[in-house]
Amino acid sequence: MKIGIIGTRGIPNHHGGFEQFAMFFAEYLVDNGYEVVVYNSSNHPYQSKIWRNVVIKHCYDPEPKIGTAGQFIYDFLSILDARKQKFDVIFQLGYTSSSIWGFLFPKKCKLITNMDGLEWKRSKYGTAVKSFLKIAEKWAVKQSDILVADSEGIQEYIFTNYQAESHLIAYGADKVNGFEESTLDQYGLTKKNYNLVIARLEPENNIEAVLIAHEQFATVELLIIGSTLTKHGKYLESKYKKNIRFLGGIYDFKALNDLRYFSNLYFHGHSVGGTNPSLLEAMACSCSIVANDNRFNRAVLGNDAFYFSDAQSIVDLLTKETKLDENKNLKINNLTKIETIYSFNNIHEKLVELINK
Repeated sequence: MKIGIIGTRGIPNHHGGFEQFAMFFAEYLVDNGYEVVVYNSSNHPYQSKIWRNVVIKHCYDPEPKIGTAGQFIYDFLSILDARKQKFDVIFQLGYTSSSIWGFLFPKKCKLITNMDGLEWKRSKYGTAVKSFLKIAEKWAVKQSDILVADSEGIQEYIFTNYQAESHLIAYGADKVNGFEESTLDQYGLTKKNYNLVIARLEPENNIEAVLIAHEQFATVELLIIGSTLTKHGKYLESKYKKNIRFLGGIYDFKALNDLRYFSNLYFHGHSVGGTNPSLLEAMACSCSIVANDNRFNRAVLGNDAFYFSDAQSIVDLLTKETKLDENKNLKINNLTKIETIYSFNNIHEKLVELINK
């Protein structure tokens, strides 16, 4: 069977959660006898045509030159190429800039769409863009043969708003072992002597609340990992400096896992997505997690995390006399979830079963 994966910036991951998912899932499919093509932006640093037996199709992406409109051109060219490939299944990750071209998807293959989070709720978008995203969401539901929701909240939203059925399949992660403390030397760190955020620097990820709290009260340094090239990223980097260090984007998976494991507290502020890959990766690295208090994060973490709603609630948490990191049961419980619910093998098997159907 020939599978196309479309809608990401490309693999190996140099961007975010969808790219991370595509990287692991494509490799799994190839290892199990499927022919797989992944569409990559022409700007992706990996320029070879094959990655671990996955075929890479580079399509022109003018986003660096013309801004967000470039994403629509990149998706248009990717879909045009997909029409030539004789795919049995196209796995579409997200719909933001591809749904206007939905009528161009080849009719002889099945289109499976992972709906991602509630894109129209992202605060970085203005009113006009949010209105478009609501329409694009409706188009994506109508155009797809099969819908995938990565959390119960997203699944309920799709059914309530569109009376459409979707398959509940989250993202995956595997328990991580073999951490190396020497990685910290590259960044001048010592274990348990820093707090950590790994995220795209966008308003809906609530990073500013974490920064404000750490400027008011923090006994350890706060590290921010994520590209500062976005408008919000530039704003945060220029405003917050006291006891805070911006490291930019880091895409070395081993280094990221070491930084997670040896951190004191890991802050997860995502608020409009479903089951976020970076949260699962923090759980898989035995992090002590402080998460934004919303239904998506609570659905994954339950009582096995600390929660915040604003900067003051983080300050209250940081000033507690009891060390938060000492509660090892939270870490153990989260690792159990990774092994029994969110393991890559479990998630990939569900997706392959769906594809075969």
